Amino acid sequence: MEKKIDIRQLSLEELTEYFTEIGEKAFRAKQVYEWLWRKGATSFDDMTNLSLVTRDRLSEKFEIRFLQIAEAQKSEDKTIKNAFKLADGAVVEGVLIPAKKRMTACISIQVGCSLTCAFCATGKLKRVRNLNPDEIFDQVVLINKQSIENYNTPLSNIVYMGMGEPLLNYKNVLASIDKITSEDGLAMSPKRITVSTAGIAKMIKQLGDDAVRFNLALSLHAANDAKRNKIMPINESNTLEVLAEALIYFHEKTGTRITYEYIIFNGFNDTINDARELAEFCKITPCKINIIEYNSIDGGEFQQADPEKVDAFAEFLERKNLIVNVRRSRGKDIDAACGQLANKNEVAE
Repeated sequence: MEKKIDIRQLSLEELTEYFTEIGEKAFRAKQVYEWLWRKGATSFDDMTNLSLVTRDRLSEKFEIRFLQIAEAQKSEDKTIKNAFKLADGAVVEGVLIPAKKRMTACISIQVGCSLTCAFCATGKLKRVRNLNPDEIFDQVVLINKQSIENYNTPLSNIVYMGMGEPLLNYKNVLASIDKITSEDGLAMSPKRITVSTAGIAKMIKQLGDDAVRFNLALSLHAANDAKRNKIMPINESNTLEVLAEALIYFHEKTGTRITYEYIIFNGFNDTINDARELAEFCKITPCKINIIEYNSIDGGEFQQADPEKVDAFAEFLERKNLIVNVRRSRGKDIDAACGQLANKNEVAE
């Protein structure tokens, strides 16, 4: 028996060509495309404006591969962590983070990760593969549905900050954002989307050349090369000087303000001198800084910085006229906080 084709791998043009070849009207392609991307159909039977004959022909040749929530855990602070089971049995995690003024989906980009950042649980996993655009898209659809069902509010923001490095899955990340922002998809504003990178300078420049309209965040965590090399091996080939050049280029091309993410570790990067180095680095473009509370992981070598030091660090930056937000952790009790996603829980078949 011939293996069925995943229909969501086809473009609108390819769908149109298929319908023309089987003697159907070309507009059927548009109808199917809307069912797949705007309405989130998971079965051809859902496509009620198509005849039964057409639906049967589609189901004979194609299938719709979609994510399923294999397990969901709700934190004491109402954060919800999801284990998403992919069609091939692999598992990634995504998180719904509710707040007073926003509902944020934190989604994954790869199965595992290759960057081995010292403070990140995902970095301890091996990279298995990139996610396809539809697998990234489905996380948003499912978390949006979860947000409405649990809190009666749709998603307002999406952050590509889950498992994996977005700029090492560049093509699929941009394709997923195109689907999320398209009128044929979820029609979300790109300004509500933030892509976070550990710092791949060449690909940051490519974002500038592609004139992307979403927000860019750099996981910085140290503003001198010696410290950053210790916690983020990627810095050895993408030094702060190289990154600075790429970020300036990106800002010149897009006009978008950079967000710097700075996890603050006890006794490592929490001094006023560290804050001074960070302030100096941040001069290169308009920016804002998110100081993030560290979340412990199994086998991790770092601890959370003292609250007094965190406050002093932030106050120093604010005196330098920088925009600073101190992010308190959400979902720590279910290992859903920043840096904790690692498929720790077994998922039943």
